[in-house]
Amino acid sequence: MTSIHFIVFVPLVAAIVAGFANKSFGATLPKAITTGGLFLASALSWPIFIGFLTGANAATVTPVLHFIHSGTFDVSWALRVDALTAVMLVVITSVSALVHLYSWGYMAEDPDQPRFFAYLSLFTFAMLMLVTADNLIQMFFGWEGVGLASYLLIGFWFRKPSANAAAIKAFVVNRVGDLGFMLGIFGTYLVFNTVSIPAILAAAPSMAGSTIGFLWFRADTMTVLCLLLFVGAMGKSAQLGLHTWLPDAMEGPTPVSALIHAATMVTAGVFMVCRLSPMFQTSPTAMGFVTFIGAATCLFAATVGTTQTDIKRVIAYSTCSQLGYMFFAAGVGAYGAAMFHLFTHAFFKALLFLGAGSVIHAMHHEQDMRYYGGLRKAIPITFWGMLLGTLAITGVGIYGVGGFAGYHSKDAIIEVAWAAGSPVASMVGVFAALLTSFYSWRLMFLTFWGEPRWAASEHIQHALHDAHGHDHAHDAHGHEAHAAEHGSAHAHGHDDAHQPDPAGENSGHAPAVESRGFNEIPKGTGGYHPHESPLPMLIPLIVLSIGAVAAGFVFHHWFIDPETAGGFWKGALYFNEHLMHEMHQVPLLVQLAATIVMLTGLLIAYLTYIRSPEAPAKFADTFQPLYQFLLRKWYFDELYHFLFVRPAFAIGRLLWHRGDEGTIDRFGPNGSAWVVQVGSRVAGRLQTGYVYTYAFVMLIGLTAAITWAIAG
Repeated sequence: MTSIHFIVFVPLVAAIVAGFANKSFGATLPKAITTGGLFLASALSWPIFIGFLTGANAATVTPVLHFIHSGTFDVSWALRVDALTAVMLVVITSVSALVHLYSWGYMAEDPDQPRFFAYLSLFTFAMLMLVTADNLIQMFFGWEGVGLASYLLIGFWFRKPSANAAAIKAFVVNRVGDLGFMLGIFGTYLVFNTVSIPAILAAAPSMAGSTIGFLWFRADTMTVLCLLLFVGAMGKSAQLGLHTWLPDAMEGPTPVSALIHAATMVTAGVFMVCRLSPMFQTSPTAMGFVTFIGAATCLFAATVGTTQTDIKRVIAYSTCSQLGYMFFAAGVGAYGAAMFHLFTHAFFKALLFLGAGSVIHAMHHEQDMRYYGGLRKAIPITFWGMLLGTLAITGVGIYGVGGFAGYHSKDAIIEVAWAAGSPVASMVGVFAALLTSFYSWRLMFLTFWGEPRWAASEHIQHALHDAHGHDHAHDAHGHEAHAAEHGSAHAHGHDDAHQPDPAGENSGHAPAVESRGFNEIPKGTGGYHPHESPLPMLIPLIVLSIGAVAAGFVFHHWFIDPETAGGFWKGALYFNEHLMHEMHQVPLLVQLAATIVMLTGLLIAYLTYIRSPEAPAKFADTFQPLYQFLLRKWYFDELYHFLFVRPAFAIGRLLWHRGDEGTIDRFGPNGSAWVVQVGSRVAGRLQTGYVYTYAFVMLIGLTAAITWAIAG
């Protein structure tokens, strides 16, 4: 077996062992097996990645097994390793290994730890199968695998109604995208007579300009195929229109949020578009659509993030926005820049999510930032980790010198969009960078600066109540695990008093209260003392902080530099060296724009949340329609509830009452039972039990028989 076999299949074996062993050997052994397996996979992935950086490695295809052979349809399972795969291997295995380690502390008191760790490893295996796929069927296997695993993880606390609702929502919305992906695969096989990715990419340029029949008209072949495939990417990567599942996925444990948002499921769509980039290059229409959707998602999610009060949801919308950056980079043909931002984003977004989990841990499951404040001295390591993550996502750096991870990758996307002749996308990226800076620093100021507002939190009050007579204040996750398992009102995340409404628009505390202003919430600690997280939770924060600081300036030469990046990618994706040269020739103002708006967003957040805490409430009251529009997330959930959910329930009720009960049951089993019942009553009346009655009936029968015989 080769190292790639171990990388891919060790997480699967660990998931199987942990899942079947479950609680038979306690919680420690399954945790050790799964975590050790992921650290082994990560240790084997980095040499492969470094080998491509140095030029020592070349693309390889390692056979696994022969799967399907029917006529011209041939599917053999094989593991493709090239530069694109190598990038994804280190991202997936590194972040997943750290999430596994983090979960040792975060889920320490959960009674179902073996099941949780088995799901994590299964998730990682499915993603590894996706990124090592040599054909579209194998890619689809991994694609559906991460969908299944996400359903299991989001709904891990299955006795918590909001978690079940979020898991179902994620599964259903992704089925819509997956329908497009399946149609794209079917169409690709129809056109190219193969599902082998190298064969398809080699033949794609020859199909440019051809047409195919689709939906009763003829359309450009490659445009139809690319758009159908991209619909799948929209669902998996939560792009505008199919994005509604992503914020609700926060109902799962925080390590799940970090894994889904940073390194696995949501990056699958970006990876797929980059893997099939030679196909997309043949269709300017499809490229334009990808650019539009990416830019629109980037703007939409950034605007919504400015009004959210749940710390995890702010970061979730940030993920959605950053994915938009990746897609519009791919849409303008800068696939290397898209992958570079995917690479850096994995580190600082995992850092922010795990840091948020550490804050929630310290605040006894309180996720509403309005009840934080003044935490930087209470949890200093978490504070510094999240500060570095914020510096990375907002793109702090010095022109001509360097900066944090986002400075190199996000700024490159803004510049390359301008160079590619898409100034609108570039300016949307600049405006989204302004909003990103604002809501990121808003999160930091509300959480770590200002006076403590802990006493007003119901969760904190519950912790203090538990502390009377028991030292439960430092056993936060034990309570969380048991509460979630038994559907308690104080389950992790949101209590029963704040469940999402039927349209799924809101969860957490009542939404409309930023207009009230966090400064109106009573100040004080209430006697509560936040505590720093245990060591297994802090080590991943420290490691990811290094990535958030260094991933940009260390690796940007190999990803996007026109002199060296071509040698790194080696045809793993479409790399336009001319465009990368042009990126460095854009006007100086474009190059400085992201830094200018980053400072502007920081200044606005400082003025409104530190200097003048009453300003947000005044703004919300003055611009109430705009505030409500953003707070309600552009009313997408309400619209979908009206267009799809309510009609679906109405049709279901109609088929239930009129179809099932009124027709099938009435004339089927219920009708048959009625006939038998009536017949039995009639027969019962004839069965009197008296001999003379039976003799009389026999006499009538005999008389009738004789009469029939004589008459005949």
